[in-house]
Amino acid sequence: MSLLFIVSLFLLFSPSLSLSSPFNVSYHIDCGGSTTTVDQFNTTWLSDRYFTGGAVSMVSEPLHFLLLPEKTIRFFLPTTFGKKNCYLIPVPNNGRYFFRMFIVYDNYDGKSHPPSFEVSVEGTVVFSYRSPWAESLARDGSYSDLFAFISDGEADVCLYSIATDAPLIASLEVIQVDPASYGSNSTHILVNYGRLSCGDEQWGPGFSSDIDFFGRSWQSDTEFRSKNAKGISAVSTAKSVGNVNKEPNYFPMKLYQSAVTVDQKGILEYALNVDAKLDYLLWLHFAEIDGTVNKAGQRVFDVLVNGVNVNRIDVFQQVGGFSAYDWDFVAKNLSSSTLTVRLVPIVGMPIICGLENYALVPNDLATVPNQVLAMRALKDSLRIPDRMGWNGDPCAPTTWDAWEGVTCRTNKDGNALVVSQIDLSSQGLKGFLSDQISLLTNLASLNLSLNSLGGFLPIGLGQQSLVQLDLSNNEFTGSIPDTLGSSNLRRVLLNNNQLEGQVPEKVYAVGVHGGVIDLSGNKGLCGVPSLPECPLFWHNGRLSHRGKIAVGLSCIVVFSMLLLMIYICIRRRRNDYDFGLPHDLMSVAAKRNRYQRQKSLMLLEMESQHAKGFIPTLNPQ
Repeated sequence: MSLLFIVSLFLLFSPSLSLSSPFNVSYHIDCGGSTTTVDQFNTTWLSDRYFTGGAVSMVSEPLHFLLLPEKTIRFFLPTTFGKKNCYLIPVPNNGRYFFRMFIVYDNYDGKSHPPSFEVSVEGTVVFSYRSPWAESLARDGSYSDLFAFISDGEADVCLYSIATDAPLIASLEVIQVDPASYGSNSTHILVNYGRLSCGDEQWGPGFSSDIDFFGRSWQSDTEFRSKNAKGISAVSTAKSVGNVNKEPNYFPMKLYQSAVTVDQKGILEYALNVDAKLDYLLWLHFAEIDGTVNKAGQRVFDVLVNGVNVNRIDVFQQVGGFSAYDWDFVAKNLSSSTLTVRLVPIVGMPIICGLENYALVPNDLATVPNQVLAMRALKDSLRIPDRMGWNGDPCAPTTWDAWEGVTCRTNKDGNALVVSQIDLSSQGLKGFLSDQISLLTNLASLNLSLNSLGGFLPIGLGQQSLVQLDLSNNEFTGSIPDTLGSSNLRRVLLNNNQLEGQVPEKVYAVGVHGGVIDLSGNKGLCGVPSLPECPLFWHNGRLSHRGKIAVGLSCIVVFSMLLLMIYICIRRRRNDYDFGLPHDLMSVAAKRNRYQRQKSLMLLEMESQHAKGFIPTLNPQ
């Protein structure tokens, strides 16, 4: 079975844009290629990028392959890069995309053992490779494609190792297409199980210079004709055919310029390999390119799917001559691995130009987007090693194991996946706990013990869903957040860290109410039995509530005193520079000063006369 892979790409580098396409995005990636090249069909192949890990190699016989991107590969050793590896490609526009890949083994590793692995697109498994491969597939490789909707701005394309085999890929392509194409079914991925051009050889991108705006390649219908088919002849025309390259499907003109029909005793029937567990979307393409049929009713035939008559076709009646006509049908409730399409003549002989068969693969559940962001933040902050394979969606696909150490479940509505447990004990981690852990609102158990994690415990760690928490034997610092006291918490192991401050009452209550709590080995913790008393004004490594009140009152007193001092200074400055004595007081002072001077002079004169021996006679009054 051919393997289909997708990659969606929004490049900061020069992208390979298809100028003839009516849409904006068309990228081609040479997996394992180190340089950007242009092939003989004028397609620009970008050097490899946006992968989460892996190594590069070349096929054993590169001269056997036509295109340079077919010669190089990227492979992913699970022992080095984990079991799950991805291409995580941002796309500029959400909507429907056409994805195409080339897979080849060609004994690149000299082990003569094609690997077993699976591929998912947006969290849905689309193909499975199981060893041993068919010789032609292992030797020559295979192109495969699908249509999928991208709604989150990023295409997650992941390869999952089975046993110890290394998944591989040679080239990846992504092309934006009309969102209404093929019925605009966004709940399913359309996986190509056969795209046939009747009466022609294989053509399209990678095989010829013929243009298909969606990048579809078309196979010859020869090998898909059933054993019952007989009397088949090919017809073709060089004339232009109308009603082609029209939205939303943009089917190319070349598809309708060739066709097959049968003679009077012929039978026109196709046998398509399918999986009976799925439904299939059939698209049949017709054009009346025989000039002898020039009016309605000259060529009429029935379409039978698995023996059931599903439609009667008169192409000329529908669109006239030399004009494209398309019809689609969904085959359900299949009972075997073969889907047959048979054209039964009513008037004249049937004619058909092309046939497409797509498996309708239901979208698998995906992880809640916020929790994907949280897990990716934890991957970075905890410094998760590559060997653990933390790539793509943490929980999807549901048929694969979640990220190593992670357990998931469906949410209460049953429409998404959520992270319920994380156990990364003894993994040699040396990072810290990201604040984004608060987005894991369904996390019931977290075990990060016996690592070398540091930093503060984030406030958002205390989810109501949390039942068990083991952060023992790390290097966490700071205080235990009050929010950690969830009513559901039953086990708290914070021993042997560097935590400090008062233990929140709600956290200590876990042990009081019958749970398990261990806070030993943290010299700075205080405030509960078996631990020292906390300072009066100190709580959880910072000022307590009472301390804050005391500091506040002190600040008010100091501020009031400062205001009083400022007031006094202002009053004094006014007395020094603004005070003046009244005029009357100034006059009295002047007279007093004159009197004092006169008295002083008299006393001096008397002292002088006494010194000369003269004693004045005082006459009584």
